Amino acid sequence: MSLSSTTSKPFVSLVGAGPGDPDLLTMKAYRLIQSADVVVYDRLVSEEIMALVTPDAERLFVGKKLNHHCVPQDQINQILVDKALENKHVVRLKGGDPFIFGRGGEELETLVENGVEFEVVPGITAASGCSAYAGIPLTHRNHAQSVQFITGHLKKEGQDIQWASLAQNNHTLVFYMGLKQAPVIRQNLIANGLSLETPCAIVERGTTPKQRVLTGTLKELESLANQAISPSLIIVGSVVSLHHQLHWFKS
Repeated sequence: MSLSSTTSKPFVSLVGAGPGDPDLLTMKAYRLIQSADVVVYDRLVSEEIMALVTPDAERLFVGKKLNHHCVPQDQINQILVDKALENKHVVRLKGGDPFIFGRGGEELETLVENGVEFEVVPGITAASGCSAYAGIPLTHRNHAQSVQFITGHLKKEGQDIQWASLAQNNHTLVFYMGLKQAPVIRQNLIANGLSLETPCAIVERGTTPKQRVLTGTLKELESLANQAISPSLIIVGSVVSLHHQLHWFKS
């Protein structure tokens, strides 16, 4: 049972909304969205999912896009605290999974510091949802024995990517938020030994009726990225070669 259903204390539900298709919501996420007093949501939460929010719930948009933050992260954190302290049930709704490049941990740290109770509801992350709807298995016995998720925000926070460890055969790479960094991704993977002919794909607006899949090779990655719009996911590896055989989703 959800803690939010048994307490009147300040409470936040950190909920993953998945990659866009509302049918991919967990049952718990669906229930919490419909029972929330306040929904604090991101740009990547689809309109179809927001349509599930009840008309009397307060909606607060705090979306971000590259080089433009509608609301800075520290202010988002404070909004969650302030609304929870009004003894409202707050749903913090994030695209994908809140613990995979979603800054969910940062927001929970602020809640802990302010004595606000919370729960976490995982969502289908973009790598899993978009690859499945594109017919690209992230692992396959004949193609890839491992998979790695990498943020496309390459140098803004923390250490730089260890490119030599990524440029491996029998390995699938999934880059989140990587369109603008496609030239850097291409250059560094090739410089560290990955073949120019390595298959790659860009899944644009995955799992939605507007989904589009662009495929090519690593040497063409920059050109493919120039044709795509955000939100898009970059997949690099031999598994991409299975797309034309396994694609099933008709957008």
